[in-house]
Amino acid sequence: MEYDFDKIIDRHGTGSLKFDCAERRGKSKDLLPLWVADMDFPVPDEVVDALVNRSRHAIFGYTEPTDSYFEAVTGWLENHHGWKTNPRWYVLTPGVVFALAAAVCAFTEPGESVIIQQPVYYPFSEVVNDNGRKLVNCPLVYSNGAYSIDFDAFEHAVEQEDVKLFLLCNPHNPGGRVWSRDELRRLGDICNRHGVVVVSDEIHADFNRPGYEHVVYASLGEEYAQNSITCTSPGKTFNMASLQVSNIIIPNQKLRRTFRHSKTAFGYSQMNALGLAATEAAYKYGESWFLQLKEYLEGNYVFLKSFIEERLPQLTNVELGSTYLAWIDCRALGLDDNGLKHLVEDGAKLWLDMGDVFGPDGSGFIRINFATQRSVLEQALEQLESAVNGYLASRGE
Repeated sequence: MEYDFDKIIDRHGTGSLKFDCAERRGKSKDLLPLWVADMDFPVPDEVVDALVNRSRHAIFGYTEPTDSYFEAVTGWLENHHGWKTNPRWYVLTPGVVFALAAAVCAFTEPGESVIIQQPVYYPFSEVVNDNGRKLVNCPLVYSNGAYSIDFDAFEHAVEQEDVKLFLLCNPHNPGGRVWSRDELRRLGDICNRHGVVVVSDEIHADFNRPGYEHVVYASLGEEYAQNSITCTSPGKTFNMASLQVSNIIIPNQKLRRTFRHSKTAFGYSQMNALGLAATEAAYKYGESWFLQLKEYLEGNYVFLKSFIEERLPQLTNVELGSTYLAWIDCRALGLDDNGLKHLVEDGAKLWLDMGDVFGPDGSGFIRINFATQRSVLEQALEQLESAVNGYLASRGE
């Protein structure tokens, strides 16, 4: 089946965080939203069918994942990433951010240190700070339009701050880096030497672009797997975030038991029955839809990249290895964060994620979600171009 990803679906009036909540969040309702990381595309038909069929049963009592559920999830991970997992390793949660918070509470005590690499997905810092832990930032190194890791600085921070837990973003959001095996091993070796548990957020794992390979952190070897928690979810891959299913994979029995206790302490037990049905269907039958989606997203990214290079040369597109989130360096405009926000929201009439929300190391950047119809993306970029040109004209440039 050929899916029409160019068809615009009106999401207004559905309670959409992206389209219906602008004023509630202090934004003008006329902004074109390309901020939060969900896609403007319907899920595969097979997922809809699974939801309808499950709903017709009309009983929604406490529900556990079935053997066929685990067959679907483990099959996807093995086929797409070469990682063979055991259903016994799984702990299901209503989301990856929930799992990050549960891990912080499970493996650290109040006041103990958790290390992250900013600029990074902002809930990383929130789940640390909000749970009374000490946030340690070892920022990524940005040079010549690309990010890298200062391994010496990372190990120094681990030693000096007596770090207990590392929240790894793999692939990296918002920088779009796909970490190599060597980079992941070097990080893992540091953590293993110093007794730091690694929590790898791999929710964007399926979006590696052509020429890039996603490496599951736990697949590096037994010593890495036994000191790690891998966070996966169909929420990004199949645009099912609100169905709230995440598969947290923990090979180490002791770590798994500790994590499960933390989840129970939060008062959460059985999963959403519809989310389980949708997840199983997506992983079983969604391959064709997903391959067509990736092809469409690649076209969108190539379009965005070319547009910026040709019509917005003042901005720099950070080369993307994965995710559907473009990370744009706007620092050459000479604006502070408030000025950049004014340009984007009041000038371009766009609702984007501003770089500083990902930490101080994201200052001067913007994040654009290009998982939308090509015509919408083109409109957004033209609005941004008009705003930038107007700003430069006001400066006599």
